[in-house]
Amino acid sequence: MPPEMRNPQRTEPAVSGRARVSRRRTVIFLTTDTLAWVAGFVVAGWARYEQILAGRAINALIFGVAAAVLHFGISALRRIYSGRHPLGSIEEVRGLAETTATTAVVVLVALLAQSDRPVPASTPVVGGALALLLMLSFRLLHRYRRDRAMRPDARLAAPVLLFGFGEAGQGLVRAMLSDPKGRYLPVGALDDDPDKRDLRIGGVPVLGGRKELGDALARTGATSVIFSVANADATLIREIREATLRTGAAFKILPPVRELVDHRITVSDVRDVQISDLLGRRQVVGDLTLDNNGVTGRRVLVTGAGGSIGSELCRQIMRANPGELMMLDRDESALHSLQMSLTGRALLDGPELILADLRDDEGIRRIMQQRQPEIVFHAAALKHLTLLQRHPGEAVKTNVWGTLTVLDACRDVARFVNISTDKAADPISVLGYSKRLTEMLTAHAAATYPGTFLSVRFGNVLSSRGSVVTAFQRQIAAGLPLTVTHPEVTRYLMTVQEAVHLVLQAASIGRDGEALVLDMGEPVRIDDIARRMVEQADHPVEIVYTGLRPGEKLHEDLLGQGENDLRPLHPLISHVSVPTLDPIEVSGVDPFDEPHRIVEQLIQLCGIKPGADRNRPAGIPLAR
Repeated sequence: MPPEMRNPQRTEPAVSGRARVSRRRTVIFLTTDTLAWVAGFVVAGWARYEQILAGRAINALIFGVAAAVLHFGISALRRIYSGRHPLGSIEEVRGLAETTATTAVVVLVALLAQSDRPVPASTPVVGGALALLLMLSFRLLHRYRRDRAMRPDARLAAPVLLFGFGEAGQGLVRAMLSDPKGRYLPVGALDDDPDKRDLRIGGVPVLGGRKELGDALARTGATSVIFSVANADATLIREIREATLRTGAAFKILPPVRELVDHRITVSDVRDVQISDLLGRRQVVGDLTLDNNGVTGRRVLVTGAGGSIGSELCRQIMRANPGELMMLDRDESALHSLQMSLTGRALLDGPELILADLRDDEGIRRIMQQRQPEIVFHAAALKHLTLLQRHPGEAVKTNVWGTLTVLDACRDVARFVNISTDKAADPISVLGYSKRLTEMLTAHAAATYPGTFLSVRFGNVLSSRGSVVTAFQRQIAAGLPLTVTHPEVTRYLMTVQEAVHLVLQAASIGRDGEALVLDMGEPVRIDDIARRMVEQADHPVEIVYTGLRPGEKLHEDLLGQGENDLRPLHPLISHVSVPTLDPIEVSGVDPFDEPHRIVEQLIQLCGIKPGADRNRPAGIPLAR
């Protein structure tokens, strides 16, 4: 039973209350508009006869009332008073101006048709202009009073200062000022753009630039600074945060615009600063409209759906309205969490969840035959470098053979996107070797099968499961020192949203057999991440350097030797050619052999020449 039928006494008063408010507003506007027309005609006649109306005043009054009646008739046809346009909006102003002009023209034509005119012919023109001015003035006054009533209560809301008064900052101010129960009250803004120094939005003035931060906080009594510069550089975020904390005020941040792409800016978007804001780059992937990435209305399957990348892929694909989304993982707990995040329920009873292991060749083959996906995103893999160095056979069985199983089962799909890593560029680790082999096997499938098969290569994902940021957070929470391998080690970093944007972009623009590589800007020192997190900790934390582990590089590469940086379709995405590898060759690897022999075979399959890798750590022999 619908809610209104279950409890009619609660819904009907609300409806009737809104109707009363609407009727009252209409009566007020009808009254004031009538007075505006009368006043406009009387003033026009008064000006025409040099302030002496005498007996013509009654004629001006009558024609003013007649013009008002005509105005209301035209307005009824155009639904001006029905709430068709928001109060004070450009649409309402335009509608009111067109109706006033039409009324004035009709009255003017009626006057010109008479030989003995009761009022001058200029009265409709001048009077109409004055009437329009008065009508607009009253609406602006009404809008101003309404907006003031919508402001947060100054006694309850915290006064805040905004840094950044561009579109994002202005949108946030408007959202704050239209929430009477809001927790923030904007009292000023700062912006380094000199053209904004005299800008004022909703009564909130620009008080200067970053140099005036301390003075502005003291003048306004603001207790917090909200950083609202869209896609700002991390250096600027750090600078403003440090300056804010020195004054004793709190520091908040508005997320990058692309994180807000699916809704308008609201007060709830304001959050505490995260390590990705202080160290990682802002989003750099170009605009991506989810209804234009090729997944809308299609049957899509994601392997490794319970992982960090896989789960975010599923969330983004769901927003694109696929025909069917199938989520495959061998971790039942991860599938449980994924379903809860997508639907708010986790009964695990829907066909969209598929519990399967990539090592089950026959099982994967049956799933693909039964479900017949059109697009497959292959995100399932073992990813912890050090563990795979000790257990290379597991990397063979899951990363290499598992990918081969999926590729073979997906020979009839329209598009296949393999998720790779920057460690596949000039690899020196088991993880890098295995992911390089997945790129080569995907390239072979592209040359063999009718669909489009390609790979996507990106760096470390901030705050993913097992990432350095997550590890540091747990060490801080446990009161342990932060362990950094080397003070100079650097990594390319990206947010999970950015990684998924790249994957979805690849599904749209990627070409057969290639690997797509994102321009990730400058690499970040892991030591800097540790030090920034130590600064945010609420207790002293020590940093301990443990030394590079076998298979680790001091600095990662996005492109390997011999790979050219070509960007034919997107200024931030490189298209790299990948050599093919016949699946028969990887089938000969024995995952139960001695670890160093498995590594030798992986190196040979990757096509790495002996002595070519000068950065190889000790203990990993080259192929002979």
